[in-house]
Amino acid sequence: MDKGYMGKILMVDLTAGDIKEEIVPDDVYEKYLSGMGLAASLLYNRIPADADPLGPDNILGFVSGLLTGTGSLFAGRWMVVGKSPLTGGWGDANCGGNFSPAIKRCGYDGIFFRGISDKPVYLHIKNGKARLRDASHIWGMDTVEAERMLLEETAGNARVALIGPSGEKISLISGISNDRGRMAARSGLGAVMGSKMLKALVLEGAKRISVHNREEIKKLSRKCNKWVQFQPPFIPGSMTSYVGALMRVMPTVLAQDGMLYKILLRKWGTVSMNQMSVEMGDAPIKNWKGNNTDFGRKKSISTNPGVFTDCEMIKYHCYSCPLGCGGICSMTGKYNETHKPEYETVLALGGLCMNEDVDSLFELNETLNRAGMDTISAGATAAFAIECYEEGILTKEDTDGIELTWGNSSAIIALIDKMINREGIGDILADGSKIAARKLGKGSERFTVHAGGQELAMHDGRNDPGFALHYSVEPAPGRHTIGSGLYYEMFQLWKKVKGLPKVGPLYFKGTKYVVNEEKAVIGAACSKFINVLNGAGLCLFGSFLGSKRIPTFDWLNAATGWNKTPEEYMEIGERVQTLRQAFNIKHGIEPKDFKISDRAAGRPPLSGGANKGRAVDVDTMIEGYWGQFGWDIRTGKPGAECMERLGI
Repeated sequence: MDKGYMGKILMVDLTAGDIKEEIVPDDVYEKYLSGMGLAASLLYNRIPADADPLGPDNILGFVSGLLTGTGSLFAGRWMVVGKSPLTGGWGDANCGGNFSPAIKRCGYDGIFFRGISDKPVYLHIKNGKARLRDASHIWGMDTVEAERMLLEETAGNARVALIGPSGEKISLISGISNDRGRMAARSGLGAVMGSKMLKALVLEGAKRISVHNREEIKKLSRKCNKWVQFQPPFIPGSMTSYVGALMRVMPTVLAQDGMLYKILLRKWGTVSMNQMSVEMGDAPIKNWKGNNTDFGRKKSISTNPGVFTDCEMIKYHCYSCPLGCGGICSMTGKYNETHKPEYETVLALGGLCMNEDVDSLFELNETLNRAGMDTISAGATAAFAIECYEEGILTKEDTDGIELTWGNSSAIIALIDKMINREGIGDILADGSKIAARKLGKGSERFTVHAGGQELAMHDGRNDPGFALHYSVEPAPGRHTIGSGLYYEMFQLWKKVKGLPKVGPLYFKGTKYVVNEEKAVIGAACSKFINVLNGAGLCLFGSFLGSKRIPTFDWLNAATGWNKTPEEYMEIGERVQTLRQAFNIKHGIEPKDFKISDRAAGRPPLSGGANKGRAVDVDTMIEGYWGQFGWDIRTGKPGAECMERLGI
């Protein structure tokens, strides 16, 4: 089979201990690609509507991408999927590292688990043989130590994905780790893995990944790499806040070419945006009720990009990535080293909690990675708890003496430790802010900021309404990796896909807040394109270089031998999005309930700072988006005509 995909999946029944291969027909890949699409086609049909996300009927899947291992660049992403215990609907989480090719080298496009084991186990695949092995000796270990032990047991040649203590304790904001703490963090799928008593997957494979036209892929990749390697000098990290301030005061916006962000990523990684985002109003502050003046340059300077690269011991690349935005940093205190914290981590545990202590950010990053807990949800839940303390809903007695005040880094560390261990107040907070508010009562729900139960990422929809839209409409809500006005500018899809709106080089800021059909088209296009990327296993950051520089559609045709147009691939993305939405409807989700909290939409508006007076008409935006997919604009439900049109 010379089509880029392996044509098989592995199904593991943890209750019975049965392991079976299944052949996947070619037409499934043509309709859904691999990765997210393949998973959606399987989970929609096989998870019963009344399935408990933490019960035996839920299916947890690990999927690679169609382009992984084909020679295409940026194709190293893997995804974990299942019914989310956090939202009750579709759940997925995305991660880089080196686990994605390991799935395919074992001969599969996906590995799926159902049932519940009666004891801790891990799946080991070696030399084409898969078996469940006892994991009692590593149950309770953190992700780094357990991975180290598994690699020692397998002579260090394997790739490992696993949960930490947070997943074992069924925290609904826990994720799944690989490569010593890199996290597929969102949707609470670490809790699903823990509920199944599945500690890890250990993969050792050497299957060949065949493609239709390898020479064409090489040609496309060489051309793409020339854009990646272009790296002119740039300002020092301490100056980035001034760039953000300039962008804040300008009445107009320069449409962003992704080459600029590529330069920042290659130089510093995602932390390049820390201060810049604070100053321009992109980063939420003080549990979304503050602004850039509350966490101004004198406070945020401790998190400028140079702080993180100054202690970077080594840069690293994900599989097939020529960019290399990751790094290992040295640190003092509890641990010797940690992955370079991501932007989301720094802002969730920093500005959102008013924490300017950079040493605590390094420690919290490593602590949460080892525990296997989502840093976004952990930081957002901590900020919620601080505001509850400020308002008298929580007291020192409730917190076991922890003084939960804004910016108190030692208190934040102590609180996160309690959340990981489910001790005291941490037991209430370990499942995220929505469930915590339900348990606390006393009006505490006013201080939760989420979409459908999942805490929002660190990009403010009051600055870019596209984030507010996608937080609210995605089947896995609250996600920043789908779309926004900025993303659409960088994708430059209009250069490849016929009929999409073109963004001019300069526009007035006020136009961002105008709700019209063009904005709806843009929002839908982002969702469709991301589903294509997630079916191919491509990295969002690579795609920011623009559709003319990242040959997504051409790579797919060269790998498979298909001759599909960009428009046909976008239809695949539409089909996957509709199927994921239909999954939620099947499982009793009312799409309108995923709308973001009023505070994040600017209701009421902020009285100062970069986003002063701004509110987002989320309801009208949502209806326009649903209409672009042919779903009911009042309910968000795909009808029979829509499903039939897409062949679902």
